[in-house]
Amino acid sequence: MAEELLIPPSAKITSHLTGSLLAVAFLTSFGSSMLYGYNLAVVNSPAVYIKDFYNKTMVRRGATGLSGETLTLMYSLTVSVFAIGGLLGSLIVGMLVTRFGRKGTVVKTTVLVFIGGLLMGFSRICGSPEMIIVGRFITGIHSGISLSVVPMYLGEIAPKNLRGFLGLVPSIFIGTGVFAAQILGLHELLGKEEHWPLFLSVVVVPTFIQLILLPWFPESPRYLLIEKRNVHATITALKWYRAKCNIQAEIEEMQDEQRSLLSVETMSVWKLLRDDTVRWQVLSVVVINVGMQLSGIDAIWFYTNDIFENAGVPAPEIQYTTAGTGIIEIIAGLIGCFTIEKLGRRPLMIGGFTIMGICSIGITLALILQVQLSFMRYISVCCVVGIIAGFCIGPAGVPFLITAELFKQSHRPAAYIVGGSLNWLSNFTVGFVFPFLQMSAGAYCYLVFAAICLSVAVYVHVVIPETKNKTFMEISRMFSKKEAVLETQGLIHVDNMKLKKMNGYGGVEHASLEFDSSSSGPQ
Repeated sequence: MAEELLIPPSAKITSHLTGSLLAVAFLTSFGSSMLYGYNLAVVNSPAVYIKDFYNKTMVRRGATGLSGETLTLMYSLTVSVFAIGGLLGSLIVGMLVTRFGRKGTVVKTTVLVFIGGLLMGFSRICGSPEMIIVGRFITGIHSGISLSVVPMYLGEIAPKNLRGFLGLVPSIFIGTGVFAAQILGLHELLGKEEHWPLFLSVVVVPTFIQLILLPWFPESPRYLLIEKRNVHATITALKWYRAKCNIQAEIEEMQDEQRSLLSVETMSVWKLLRDDTVRWQVLSVVVINVGMQLSGIDAIWFYTNDIFENAGVPAPEIQYTTAGTGIIEIIAGLIGCFTIEKLGRRPLMIGGFTIMGICSIGITLALILQVQLSFMRYISVCCVVGIIAGFCIGPAGVPFLITAELFKQSHRPAAYIVGGSLNWLSNFTVGFVFPFLQMSAGAYCYLVFAAICLSVAVYVHVVIPETKNKTFMEISRMFSKKEAVLETQGLIHVDNMKLKKMNGYGGVEHASLEFDSSSSGPQ
């Protein structure tokens, strides 16, 4: 068992931003998170060329030309298979981070990017549409893993006063990835027909840089101490990541959590879902991750060109208008990153979802009225920009950060599986269903997204507490208090309820309280 270090209870677990923390945040986000944003947007501009390649390949194989419906179905599969891969990646991330660690998982899964990139890059030479689809699926697996493990890694190496800042760095790089795909997709760069295989496979470059440099940095100290029980490696890692400060206070906080988990194994998803002590945390993860994707942002990213075309933007200007939205993503992400430690998580989430909801209503009104009022087409473009900005300020990154903060070490991998799988299922649903929703409901389809965004904003306001500058143990106690308040208000009715000593998250420690219905009296 790890050796005990006696620390004054008043010691503060805070630190300044160091070069090592910033470098790890940059490398993991640049080589992993950015690829998610890039792969979301990369299929937008070469759509015509890829469809033409599919059609010509089928003709060369002796078949007749593909019908418009079949071609659309194949291309929809090419777009959506990325999300199917992401779902698979999110389901295996818990096993990977437990076995290989946080940094180890990031490093070892880079092989998926190289395999996927090679398949897509050589697909035209080999005359194989299947290579594009399989390559997209494999890169989707990598993104599914990365979207969970990168925030988990950064959240565990960061001191509590910088956890929000570092936790939003991946969302900035997701926006940067979208912007990079939009810029490289311009006709003057890789947007020509002969360049689309290179355009799809360029993702191997940032991953290669990450693979060369990231192994030189330490593993998560929290993982090393709580799961590996290696005090020496933990101290070495903390000295690497921290400026001159009292690292013993941080080790003591980790050991407090370790002691509370001595009789608790790493949770499976099934056990997590059945654990009453974390029901509010699980529900919160479900709401914010599903709301993040069903907010309509994926519809904006997947079909930006179509949205601008329907809004009346001239065809030659669409690619430049789309690329311009990428700048908004990066600026909004930077605003969220540099304000989260001052404003907190809740304001960014509530404000972001509210802005998205209002702008979704605005798009509906603009598309309805643009026939009578020509200037409304510009209002719809502004609303698209507003949705993107609102998303990147908070909902783009805070849900992944919140997932790390709401759970202890034993519950965290399973929580990321739940949040990640729902995130990707919602991603796939929107990408596949939105074109049909748009055809059937027209401009009114955005009202569905508006209702979801505003509902999530209300939920966050009512249920999720502020976690800024709190340790994981302090956040645990906050939810314990919430549970106790609900019980005393009569919202939870259980006869002969007994609260035994529980080491799980949100439980009551060092106590055994019994409440008998006969003696408790009416509420």
